[in-house]
Amino acid sequence: MSKNTRYKSHQPDESGLVNWSSEENKIWAALLQKQSNLLKGRACEEYLHGLELLDLPSDRIPQLAEINSILIKATGWQVKQVPSLINFDDFFSLLANKQFPVATFIRSNEEFDYLQEPDIFHEIFGHCPLLTNPAFAHFTHTYGKLGYAASKEDRAFLARLYWFTVEFGLVNTAQGTRVYGGGILSSPGETLYAIESDDCVHLPMNPLDALRTPYRIDIMQPVYYALESFDSLFDIAEMDIMELVSQAKQLGLFAPRFSPKERQAS
Repeated sequence: MSKNTRYKSHQPDESGLVNWSSEENKIWAALLQKQSNLLKGRACEEYLHGLELLDLPSDRIPQLAEINSILIKATGWQVKQVPSLINFDDFFSLLANKQFPVATFIRSNEEFDYLQEPDIFHEIFGHCPLLTNPAFAHFTHTYGKLGYAASKEDRAFLARLYWFTVEFGLVNTAQGTRVYGGGILSSPGETLYAIESDDCVHLPMNPLDALRTPYRIDIMQPVYYALESFDSLFDIAEMDIMELVSQAKQLGLFAPRFSPKERQAS
């Protein structure tokens, strides 16, 4: 989780509504239009079905209560407004209680195609459609409960599993490889890159391998893990994930497939 951000979440008013500016609503509308055009043949059917259920407004940022009215009926989940950055205790606690954190800010035009921080477009458009899906909802709930009880060291390994599933996961289908990770689906640049670029590799999802795979948040991913089927998330959730974490710690991390991040001059 990034420790620094130039963004700040909007606080809701007395009635629980966030008052978005016309410029912020325009950015949402542009993101929604561009990303929706990229989804055909790239996003998995489970995600597209959830997106249809949410019926997101095309001309403005939705209020969280609108999203909750759909999620609660579908899987019992809700979204909860949070500051731009939250600590891991709060993050795992929310997931363990079927509450998905949503920071109420939206990216600038300068970071339109890719943003390190999770903005409201990333959370609502990227993740919430799949929170209507039982397999995804169960996996995310299980992950939250495990993470909340885990040590700081174990959380670092769990973060990699989350990264290569919830954030940057792919799934094999009869029609070809499709995206379900919200980090890809909310990024116009990475949606094209993950499916069509020759600069990345697709590997079969092996939870132990994912736990051992380093990643960087500020680059297009060099490696993605693909599920055999979407319901494989149910199978992963029922594994002894903490035993896999213990094995990953003993085996150590794989060599990274990326260059070290350059340090900025102070």
